[in-house]
Amino acid sequence: MGLWAAGLPSLNDRLGLGPGRLGTVLLLVSGGALVSMLLAGRIVDRFSSRAVCWFAGPVSAVVLLGPALAPSYPVLAGLAVVFGLGLGVTEVAMNAHSVEVERAYGRPIISAFHGAWSLGGAAGGGLTSIVLTAGIHAQALLVVAALAVPLLYLPAARMLLPDPPAPAGARQAAAGAPEGGTGGGTGGGGALRWGLVALLGAAAFAGHLSEGAAIDWAAMHARLVLHAGPAAAPLAYTVFAVAMTTVRLLGDPIRGRLGPVLTMKLAGGFATFGYVLVLAAPLADGTIRVVWAWTGWALVGVGLATVVPVIFSAVGAAGGSVGRALSTVTAFGYTGLLLGPAVLGYVAQHWRLEIALVIPCLMAAAVALTGVPAVRALTAPAAPRTPCPQPATTD
Repeated sequence: MGLWAAGLPSLNDRLGLGPGRLGTVLLLVSGGALVSMLLAGRIVDRFSSRAVCWFAGPVSAVVLLGPALAPSYPVLAGLAVVFGLGLGVTEVAMNAHSVEVERAYGRPIISAFHGAWSLGGAAGGGLTSIVLTAGIHAQALLVVAALAVPLLYLPAARMLLPDPPAPAGARQAAAGAPEGGTGGGTGGGGALRWGLVALLGAAAFAGHLSEGAAIDWAAMHARLVLHAGPAAAPLAYTVFAVAMTTVRLLGDPIRGRLGPVLTMKLAGGFATFGYVLVLAAPLADGTIRVVWAWTGWALVGVGLATVVPVIFSAVGAAGGSVGRALSTVTAFGYTGLLLGPAVLGYVAQHWRLEIALVIPCLMAAAVALTGVPAVRALTAPAAPRTPCPQPATTD
């Protein structure tokens, strides 16, 4: 993904796409991923996350050949959908497997996986920069990556956990049987109640929308609103990204110590307060306003870093097969990541960027409001059953 994103300027130059057609290509990739995410859960529940990872991981890399070699915009548009389909299945499968790894590991570990994902994106961007500096075209790098990544993937795939025995309830759910009940956090066979899935999905949507706003608008806010210089403005996003990646890599022990409910509360609180600082930064004077905003973006990154790991861990805590629930929650989050930047751009165009950033601030608060009740319901220990007292007997 890092190589794909970093290679987009070269792809744009090679095919003469322009901002409009390039935006359409990105939308098609995202649309394909969203569709396959909704379908991937059933596939994972039926065939196991290990099996789907074995297949989807290498395939999602090979299909990068399509966009890399596309000779024209219409061909690129069709192949972009295929690329997105592969990415969506891979994302659900590897996240489902991370839940199984955390179950077997016995303590929080999912956050570190997301940190490794962030490092992979950074490595892809750095490698692209090195290759372009050496005078090699980015198209050649994408072709080599599409052929090499599947080979690099196989040694790691061999170490994936063996398939767990599928309970009868999970087999029925995978076959399309009704899931869940009306009481408790889970239904028969460990299936999540869809009311809780909706709450987790809402938290994922809110968290990803807030994250997308930071990714796409932090630097623009520093430049347009705070009037930071061209060199200083991009540092707003850099501060956010570094804070998020650091917490994801190091945050699992903290999450294990605080517990999922308190972690989710703090996640929403830190992110909300960070956005408040960003919104209030124009009130400060001179360079202080930029530092104020940087502090806010850092707090946003610290807070949002733990949202997805806590949500995925809560899905795993329910027990049973997690594919369908995880794919639904992932699709909710991905939708927020897609819609957020576009909605903010529309609001900023018709009003002001400061007003637009109120939306992710409210969404950051919604992370705690929607996520905490669902996480509490899924991770609370079951109350021990008290044996009924025997009636007294008389001779």
